[in-house]
Amino acid sequence: MTVEVSAYKWVPDFAQGFVRDLRVRWALEEAGVPYRADLIDVMNKGAAYSDWQPFAQVPAYRDGEVEMFESGAIVIYLAGKHEALAPRDGAGQARVITWVLAALNSIEIHVAQLGAIDVFHAGEAWTKERRPQVIADITQRLQQLSDWLGDKPYLEGRFTAGDLMMATVLRELDRTELLSKYANLDAYLDRCTARPAFKRAMDAQLQPFRENEPA
Repeated sequence: MTVEVSAYKWVPDFAQGFVRDLRVRWALEEAGVPYRADLIDVMNKGAAYSDWQPFAQVPAYRDGEVEMFESGAIVIYLAGKHEALAPRDGAGQARVITWVLAALNSIEIHVAQLGAIDVFHAGEAWTKERRPQVIADITQRLQQLSDWLGDKPYLEGRFTAGDLMMATVLRELDRTELLSKYANLDAYLDRCTARPAFKRAMDAQLQPFRENEPA
């Protein structure tokens, strides 16, 4: 069976390039695995889609052996199958899983709050008090990540699924100046997103948005 990944036909400009099927597309591109995008209408997903993705989000994944959802879980699954995404020894794979979860649970949980404030709740009174607290939390996490990375090219010395996930999270700060305060993290993100597999994944996500732009 051809690998299938669910993705949206179109999303508003602010979300283009940031929908989380990008993570799975990138992982598949790094691994050299062909796939087909199963395009979903963001406003009318259809009842049947919930049989595949209970929360009616993207991405969902299937390959004839498994059906899955949640980008982090899918990337971990792919890392277990492909050396391009993780070393083959158990200890190395455990470290990769650790970094995937760290990106989601230690970094993105704070970054996502800032996105919600700036995009979905912009101008609301409560954000004036909350936003500085969120910035402080993100700054602390970025400092800790910067200290760990040091002058290493990647989190574990070579590119892995942990870097893939961390880079997609750090990209969410593109609309801010927070990352520019950490030269090694800024260079790290540039290094990750300069990879040809990332560029192919990004082009693949953006193409249907261009083709299905509302009149």
